Amino acid sequence: MLAILRKEFNSFLNSPVAYVVIGVFLVATGLFVWVIPDSSVLDYGYADLQTLFSMAPWIFLFLIPALTMRTFAEEKKAGTIELLLTRPLTDGQIIGGKYLACLLLALLALVPTLLYYYSVYQLGAPVGNIDSAATVGSYLGLALLAAVFAAIGIFASAITRDQIIAFLVAVVGCFLVYSGFDSLASVFDGAPAYYIGQLGIAAHYRDISKGLIDSRDLTYFLSLVAAMLLGTKLVLQSRNW
Repeated sequence: MLAILRKEFNSFLNSPVAYVVIGVFLVATGLFVWVIPDSSVLDYGYADLQTLFSMAPWIFLFLIPALTMRTFAEEKKAGTIELLLTRPLTDGQIIGGKYLACLLLALLALVPTLLYYYSVYQLGAPVGNIDSAATVGSYLGLALLAAVFAAIGIFASAITRDQIIAFLVAVVGCFLVYSGFDSLASVFDGAPAYYIGQLGIAAHYRDISKGLIDSRDLTYFLSLVAAMLLGTKLVLQSRNW
């Protein structure tokens, strides 16, 4: 699995994909956090990074599928998938290596945003007047969100040989899981609205972003990742049916 991880990650770094994805993410979040008047921290008047953590999921919703769309679809189109599957590797190792490479690159895009935290920390009155616990929780929430989106993208790439179709399926899947249940919950009132909302990512992401690390939220995210990766494994195993 580590060999697959190194190969996939190096292939990202040797192509413009990684740099375009990270660049677009940083430019987009930077504009929302510092430049656009309606969302700028400088105009907002409060020392927090709520703008970053509210906009990043929507940017990830498009950028992570752009990373994952080639993982299996390109192998199928080029005819190298059979060669890969006949090597002394299990399906789980192949999936795990490709998945971790995509996730690692997505998390790498978050690292430069720590400068945003440092800047807001210094701009606070007094210095350090920022809710660090909520910020740590929000970064954890973004990492878990990226993990789910990457798993959905890997699954979408496994079910087709066309990268564009894999991208579109992944975007729609990520959107439905992230926002779809919230939209459906708004149709109902009371307990039904609450339970339907809990089926989506947004409710759990909001809880973690408040700095409340609950085992139920962690279990939810990890279960989604496991379900998507298991689905990917079943798709690969279907060649033997």
